[in-house]
Amino acid sequence: MSEGFARHGDVRIAYEVEGPTGGEPLLLIMGLGLQMLFWPEDFRALLTKHGFRVARFDNRDVGLSSHLDSLRPPSPADLLLRRKSGYALADMAGDALAVMDALGWESAHVAGVSLGGMIAQTVATNHPGRVRSLTSISSTPSPRVGRPRPSAMAALLRRPATGREAAARHIVEIFRVIGSPAYPRDEKWLRETARRSYDRAHDPAGVRRQLAAVVSAKDRRPALRRLRLPALVLHGAADPLIRLPGGVATARAIAGAKLVTHPGMGHDLPNALQGNIAAEIAALARGSSSGEPHPD
Repeated sequence: MSEGFARHGDVRIAYEVEGPTGGEPLLLIMGLGLQMLFWPEDFRALLTKHGFRVARFDNRDVGLSSHLDSLRPPSPADLLLRRKSGYALADMAGDALAVMDALGWESAHVAGVSLGGMIAQTVATNHPGRVRSLTSISSTPSPRVGRPRPSAMAALLRRPATGREAAARHIVEIFRVIGSPAYPRDEKWLRETARRSYDRAHDPAGVRRQLAAVVSAKDRRPALRRLRLPALVLHGAADPLIRLPGGVATARAIAGAKLVTHPGMGHDLPNALQGNIAAEIAALARGSSSGEPHPD
């Protein structure tokens, strides 16, 4: 594994890359407020075994990437009224491209989860020539589609934790609400990953700035309809944070996209499904499909 920093203007983006040097390039983009540590090691190992050269990174405002403290934190009114505050998803997509540039990748397979799926969609729509295939996981093309259940939103907006152990408890409490009801939850891994994340950086204001980019984003469906590239949409049927209509809408907007739904899966990557998810991404990269196309 190697690590480094990419530059997007004044923003520094921390990244790590692993897998066979000549492997198919795959860029993973993490979700709201979570550092690249939250891509499970076992899942990444599955991807490298499929022949991928896997890169992941800290989005701006989390982890070791730049924290834009000079920007005014969005107010509750900004979030409620969906006002742009600071930066947009297009800026975060530019960060992803900067990582690809730092790695010398002219193009790559791009996969993102939740907010990462929104960023991946934006990379594809704004720079289609740089995307070999698109995988959107637990995501939506618009903040108005697949709206969260009140309990899930309440968990997400719970007062930020203060202290390392409180941060560990906080992340477990969130995933008890938004995680998969039909699969075991590895709470030991969640706690340890939250502790490691806290040690690297802890910035609740940065998470709010990311959230403002999400809620102020325009509907991407018109742009997604213009895409002509292999696309896979993965979604949990029991996802309470971005509900299944978000995944369905994404798949229906992209010509030829494949929609895969998992009963009992919530807003996480259950251990039991990681092999299936990795295999689906690999099949997409090979230009093959093991299932039926999405419904019209």
